[in-house]
Amino acid sequence: MAKVKTRYVCQNCGYTSSKWLGRCPSCSSISSFVEETIKEDKNISRASSWVKHDENLVLPITKVKEVKHERYKSSLFKSFNDFLDGGIVKGSVNLFAGEPGIGKSTFLLQLAKDFCKYGKVLYVSGEESIEQISLRARRLNALDENILVVSNNNLLSIKETIEKIKPSFLIIDSIQTMYLPYLESSPGSVSQIREGTAFLTNLCKALEIPAFIVGHVTKEGNIAGPKVLEHIVDALFFFEGDRFSNLRILKSFKNRFGKTGEVVVFEMQEKGLKEVENPSEFFLKERPIGKPGSVVFPFLEGAQRPILVEVQALITRAAFVTPQRKSQGYDYNRLSIIVALLEKELKLPLKNFDIFVNVVGGINIKEPAADLPVALAIISSFLNIPLKENVCAFGEIGLTGELRQVRFPDMRTKEALKMGFNEIIAPPKYKDIKEVFFNVFKKEKTT
Repeated sequence: MAKVKTRYVCQNCGYTSSKWLGRCPSCSSISSFVEETIKEDKNISRASSWVKHDENLVLPITKVKEVKHERYKSSLFKSFNDFLDGGIVKGSVNLFAGEPGIGKSTFLLQLAKDFCKYGKVLYVSGEESIEQISLRARRLNALDENILVVSNNNLLSIKETIEKIKPSFLIIDSIQTMYLPYLESSPGSVSQIREGTAFLTNLCKALEIPAFIVGHVTKEGNIAGPKVLEHIVDALFFFEGDRFSNLRILKSFKNRFGKTGEVVVFEMQEKGLKEVENPSEFFLKERPIGKPGSVVFPFLEGAQRPILVEVQALITRAAFVTPQRKSQGYDYNRLSIIVALLEKELKLPLKNFDIFVNVVGGINIKEPAADLPVALAIISSFLNIPLKENVCAFGEIGLTGELRQVRFPDMRTKEALKMGFNEIIAPPKYKDIKEVFFNVFKKEKTT
């Protein structure tokens, strides 16, 4: 007979308690505990462990043999292979997250068509019917006999299907709709997401099947479910971009088999996603020439190659008592620091002006190297003085106004020169923001 247990789980962070709590001790969220009942049945069939060696075996790390992972490469998205540091690793579990309608299912269906050359691809959907998946596949020209579709959200039933079909690739869309019947909590709860992901991970590693799992995000932009979900999977990828724009950016936040921080740019077209071979040219093709408030910045989150993007700023006199500070694609708190620094170091009267900053193309920049381009864009818009057409800038600004070195300056400079930007504003050429101000805007300021 199954043993029944009751516990209370925080739906925000996954913290468990034997009794209900008003505030979570882990994440401080209020009224987030939900009662969950668990039935422990030893007769329930679970996936076997993926560990293939003796668990009690202890070896010096110098005597552990190097394992060369077998990888599957994409012929449709060639930059995606570099993004994964060589291709999809056999038996890896990859989590794709992004806002609704951003293109996750479209991308994975295109990958399914691409990887049919290696064998059968099982597409499991807990949200759509097989007719809906077929309709999208026809639109994307992704029809193939090796793509097998099933609409099911019972993981035990899905396990039986996988063991029967033995696919070469597995796609789960999405993990928030899947459930294990021996957990009495509803699909999408913390327990179901955590246990379901662990269940699929053990299964895929035991059968050496690479899996792609779709994950929903909350309104704050975080993956729905506990943080442990991100620790279970081998790789974590995020789709970013404006749903009303045709630009999509795929970022790598975790990869146990390759580099992190990599970026691939796609363009959403009628027939699906198309890879952008030269992202820098794509982002700058509509850049206004001779307009104040526009600065080119070599954006680099990964170690693959920089992408030149345009940082814009608009300064207008405040219409209300409290001036506005708005930023899109750049951290608001960092913008406040830059504005305060420009007021103190350069004596610019920005306190009576509205300031708007935008990174063109829907890219979200978090690296501090964007400090100097943002500052130059603000100064240029405030003085109504455009920068030269061939100017590119990058660098971190300290609280005392000094310019600090950033990662991979040579790589950024090389990409800028390649695109025709032969004047680089960056440390160590310039020591602080005052030196940049008097050198870049010297003639105009004197006039």
